[in-house]
Amino acid sequence: MSKTLIVITGPTGVGKTATAIGLAQRLHCEIINADSRQIYRGIPICTAAPTADELAAARHHFVAFKDLEEQYSAAQFEADVLQLLPTLWQQGDYAVMCGGSMLYVDAVCHGIDQLPDISPEVRTAVKDKLAREGLESLVEELERLDPQYAAAIDRKNTSRVCHGVEICRQAGVPFSSLRTGKAKQRDFDIIKVALNIERDQLFACINSRVDRMIEAGLEQEARSVYHLRHLNSLNTVGMKEMFAMFDGTMDRHTAIERMKKNTRVYAKKQLTWYRRDPDITWATPGEAIPLILNLLSIE
Repeated sequence: MSKTLIVITGPTGVGKTATAIGLAQRLHCEIINADSRQIYRGIPICTAAPTADELAAARHHFVAFKDLEEQYSAAQFEADVLQLLPTLWQQGDYAVMCGGSMLYVDAVCHGIDQLPDISPEVRTAVKDKLAREGLESLVEELERLDPQYAAAIDRKNTSRVCHGVEICRQAGVPFSSLRTGKAKQRDFDIIKVALNIERDQLFACINSRVDRMIEAGLEQEARSVYHLRHLNSLNTVGMKEMFAMFDGTMDRHTAIERMKKNTRVYAKKQLTWYRRDPDITWATPGEAIPLILNLLSIE
């Protein structure tokens, strides 16, 4: 029997973790976390990381295993997952991968192009230029070095712009010239299921989750890492709004409402991304496990 990786993805707040745990328990397998922020220690409230009870219900990999100061990427995630899977296959025929980070999911399912490692010197130079001259200066540099990539990305996304400039500088060629777009062949089967619910219901779930985060102590969590606000690991919804509140540029009510809005915007971006993937099967959280068991021919 071939081995099968079952991917549970979908927009933030839709209920992926609970579905993945239920499926892992049914299949007696383990869960690979594919959330690019839940990999970091110290910010479990902001990232809606699995709770202690959820971690006890099914073994999770790649949760809170990196310090905030550590660099990590989709390419490294691909390598780490492919190194882990043979061990999981020794235990059984299935593994569940759960998360909504689109690049992380794609890296494991389709592979990611091999890119040069960014030297500390190049990374520091780009960071210094951002601090001195602002994002627009880096956008202009990216347009000169790689107009094709510059035209394809969100130019307000600081991380994407900086990464593009870093690759161009390090490689000495346009970033786009290194992107083949060719899917790598995997020696295991992949089933991808994206969870979704009605838009109004999803947005209500997101709003309620933000309220629960605030009640759980998000503000205190953000204060504990405020001195590290320059790190890319903290460039995320939740932290950005809290930091703005601490800076005095946003009052508390506005920060919370902006967090809800930005989370809803991110959920819409996720849905747009997934709808372009013909390999995805859509399901509500309640439908997902029976659907997957049927696809696996398990009664």
